[in-house]
Amino acid sequence: MPVIDLGFGVLMDGVAPVFILGPCVIESESFVRELAAELKSITTAVGARFVFKASYDKANRTSIHSYRGLGCREGTRLLGEIGRELGVPVTTDVHSVEEAEIAAEHVDILQIPAFLCRQTDLVVAAARTGRVVNVKKGQFLAPWDVSQIAEKISQSGNSRFFFTERGTTFGYNNLVADMRSLFWIREQGFRVVFDATHSVQRPGGQGATSGGDGRLAPVLARAAVATGVDGVFIETHPDPSKSFSDGPNMIPLAQLSGVLRQLLALHALV
Repeated sequence: MPVIDLGFGVLMDGVAPVFILGPCVIESESFVRELAAELKSITTAVGARFVFKASYDKANRTSIHSYRGLGCREGTRLLGEIGRELGVPVTTDVHSVEEAEIAAEHVDILQIPAFLCRQTDLVVAAARTGRVVNVKKGQFLAPWDVSQIAEKISQSGNSRFFFTERGTTFGYNNLVADMRSLFWIREQGFRVVFDATHSVQRPGGQGATSGGDGRLAPVLARAAVATGVDGVFIETHPDPSKSFSDGPNMIPLAQLSGVLRQLLALHALV
């Protein structure tokens, strides 16, 4: 598998896992700046490779009344500034061809949301920006189905991409994480990240919002690292109960250092 330069010297090379960390959504400029700085401090202390993530727009909220974010232009500009100031790569999800082109001016990694992973125009547009592309594997796809998405990216002239496993639909309002998927995706020659917090989400589980089993996120993260992954995606917040989005499946910021230390030790062991 090729080594992928994620920006600012952070490599996805299989030697050590990359941690994609941050809040679900940009709640405010001051909030996201402070959290990014704290995450930089935590990851530096534990010796972890770090990519900062946050969404400028939560375009797939359950309810029309839910908070969505700052918008593409303002949000990606802010993320770009944070990345340059802290010297860390940044990533965010894009939802249209136009957004992919705008975001590519500021962020290092363009994320294709799981619900949009088969939208050819979006995938091709993201690939053609030349930025690293992270495709969230849809809850409706088998692990071997990602090969078709990989072809769309590579045929667009981009070899810098990876996939993120975030669970598979399991009945109504529930997901299950199949660790075999991680093995099968890597077996095809693709780098793979495990999304520990969205894999414990209960989509629409609280009616107008999604629920989740955040206490299980570290458990699944350990299983994924033991299986073999190139990185772990974790959403975190100083107080998940007050998060504007996806709070029930987050790992509290106060617990993050311990979780990362465990995952690094487990990676070294296996």
